[in-house]
Parts: sequence; C-alpha cells; structure tokens
Amino acid sequence: MIGKKLKHYEVEELIGKGGMGVVYRARDIRLGRPVALKVLKEEITSDADRKKRFLHEARSASAVTHPAIAQVYDVDEVDGTLFIALEFVEGATVRQLIKDRELDVLGAVEIAIQAADGMSQAHEKGIVHRDLKSDNIMVTRQGHAKILDFGLAKLLDTGQSSDAHPSMIETMAQTQVGTVMGTVAYMSPEQARGKTLDHRSDIFSIGVVLYEMVTGELPFKGDSPLDTMHAIAFEEVRPVTVIRRDVHPEVQRILSRCLRKRPEDRYQSTQKLVEDLKRLKSHLETGSQTTLTLRDRVEDALEWLRFSMPFGLPGIAAVIIFSVLLGYLLFSEAEVGSVIALLLIGVPVYRFIRNRKARMIQRFANKASKLPEIQAVTVRENLVTVIADRSSTNLFIRLNSYMDHVNKKLFYGGPVELLIRDDMNREELETLLREPGVRYVRQDVIAPPSADS
Repeated sequence: MIGKKLKHYEVEELIGKGGMGVVYRARDIRLGRPVALKVLKEEITSDADRKKRFLHEARSASAVTHPAIAQVYDVDEVDGTLFIALEFVEGATVRQLIKDRELDVLGAVEIAIQAADGMSQAHEKGIVHRDLKSDNIMVTRQGHAKILDFGLAKLLDTGQSSDAHPSMIETMAQTQVGTVMGTVAYMSPEQARGKTLDHRSDIFSIGVVLYEMVTGELPFKGDSPLDTMHAIAFEEVRPVTVIRRDVHPEVQRILSRCLRKRPEDRYQSTQKLVEDLKRLKSHLETGSQTTLTLRDRVEDALEWLRFSMPFGLPGIAAVIIFSVLLGYLLFSEAEVGSVIALLLIGVPVYRFIRNRKARMIQRFANKASKLPEIQAVTVRENLVTVIADRSSTNLFIRLNSYMDHVNKKLFYGGPVELLIRDDMNREELETLLREPGVRYVRQDVIAPPSADS
C-alpha cells in the first residue's frame, strides 16, 4: 500500500492497525497537506448493508465541525478499497500521556472539557460516537484535544440497525484480552449488555477516560473481557478520593454522576457536564472551595428522595397527599372510622410496596433455575449471586436481561446487583449454602439447607 494512490491521496507510511482496518499517513496531492487515511477491512466492504450504513454514518460525522473533533475530509471507494480520509493530528494520545505521567488533575479536566464540548455538538446533531476511549483522543503539541475515529464505532455492531446481537459480544469476549480490553473497558453498562445506545453512553465513556486520567487506572477491570463487562454492569467504582486523597471532591461528584449504571441517573446532557467541568476548572485554578448552585442542590436532594422513597418522585407526591388527607381527617370533624379506614388501606399498600423487591428477586431466581448450567442462586441484601457450571457470554447476557427486568420493576431504592461465579469450589459452595438467603439449589449439587439454617 505504501506509495500507492487512492484518488488524490498518496500513501506515505503505516501509522497503525486496528480492529476495523489499517491507518496510513498520506498526502493530499491537490491541497498539499497530510491526512490520515483509514483503509477498512475487506469483510466490511464485502457486506453491502454494512458498507451502505458505514458510508451514511461517515458522511453524517463529516457534518460535525468542532475544534475537538478530527475532521472527516473524504469517504470513497477505489477498486474495491473503501477508505476514509481524516484530519492528520500530530501529538500524543491520552493513553500515552497517562502512561508517561504527563497529566495533572487540571490538565485532565481541561482535556475532558474539550472532548465533552465536542461531543455535545455531535449529540445535538443526533450523532453518538460509541467508542470513546483514551486511545481515541489525541492531544496536539499546542494542548488541544482531538477526538479520533468519530462515527466509526458503529462498525462494531452486526448488520442490525438497533440493538447489538449477542453474537457480537460473544466474538469480542472470545478475542484475546490484549486486543479487546481497551474497548470493552470504556463501554457503558447498556453497551456491555447489548442494549440500544444514546448520547448518555458517550457520557459514561467520557467519565471512564476522566477517571483514568486522574487516577492512572481504569475504573472497571477484570481478568477477561467478560469479567470487565460484568464489573461495568454491576460493580461500583472506587472513589477517586480513595486512590488520590489530594483530589478535589468535586472531581468525585462529577465522576459519580457520569459513571452511574442507569442512563437516566447520569448527566442528561453533555453540555451540563461541560458546565460542571468548567466550574471545577475554575475552582482548581483559584484554589477556592466548591459551592453548589441552588439548582444542583435541589437536583441532589430530589435524587436522594427518588432512591429513598417508593415509586421515586410519584411516591413523594403520594406520601404528601396521604399526609394531608390524614391530617384533614384527624383535625376536622370527621369520624374516627374514616381515619381507621384510611390506615387499614394504607398499611397493606405500604407493606406490598416494601416487599416487592423480595418478590421480584424470587422471580429472577425462578427464571435462572430453568437454565441447566445454574447450580445455585443466593441473595444478600442487594446482591444476587448466581453460581454456574460455566460462565458463557450468552449466559451473562440472559441473566443480565432478567436482572434488568427486576430493576425496572422496582418502586424505590438502588438497583439489585448481579454476581455470576463459575470458579467456586465445593467447600466454598457448601459454606455459602449454609447461610441464609438461598433461593435455589440444583438437586445434583447439594441438598437444600433446612429452614432453621
């Protein structure tokens, strides 16, 4: 390919290889400028549907003009070779800067501001990157962040237009760790589960990159891609203030909001994230303490109430109405029987709501018990542990789907977490099954514990 011409682009040298193709440095002969030329793999160009979808997405991405986004110059095909010409960015990737320890907290926040601002403009145009990671953000010698591979991440999907198919996740999990982990580690929980994505998935990925820049490590890690996807979907991240005690507490507040498991609990707009990052930057530069705005304090209070009250905000309204009605009956001339009737109705309803989580978890256990590879299901507080003969990606996706249904049906409180284990020895399993909270045990594994255990 070196020395070959694709249209008016002359290929000069190899830059690198990726999952979707090969990237070369080339020269635009007409304009006399360097470009990055990404030549896509043959399997992409040979699939007519994927090829058509790729061309549409690349052209959409080229419509986004922002200083923090590497510009798409051209997309075309020459003699069966599909390529995309991009702005050539000289500098270092964020991953390289992290490795060389060249980033302080202020520098990390500045890069996050620029990247988030660029993504905010893309999101306004309805475009989602879906592959944001520290390897896809370059920092020029002048200190400007540039997002690379914009709009190409959808090529990781199957030919379907919406949800990712389990086979795609299966393929990724079977690939060697060194080539997959870099992408998997930045996935949002909904992406790891093969769900439909929107701009809030990018917000999660920006949070992962910011966490990595501040701490020097990834927030979610595992021994395999499957373990990493499980951590992303269910495990809580260590606060940055635990890893670095000198970090401004506002950094943790912003990261916590970016890295929440449910999209509706994260920042709902990238522009709001940018505003918070800019305010944090100002505090870091001046050394002042963070003072949340009235709006932020109200949002935090409503969020706490939503997790603490049955039905969230509608539940709060119901409690207020019930209290007003009860007060009216108590302090008016209403008969005592009316008050008693109200209490007789209210108490059973409250008990029904409070016990709903236990019922939903039991339904999950009943569904899981029908899968032949499941040995046992146990529950401790908000953690459901599933012991399996083997933990395949299809099993991971199916059990996650069951747990998603449980969490969607909960009226209040935080989500139930799921832990899948296939490495438990017999002694450890027997110890676990002696403890309370056992919801299912396969007959050939061990006899269920008695009611007194």
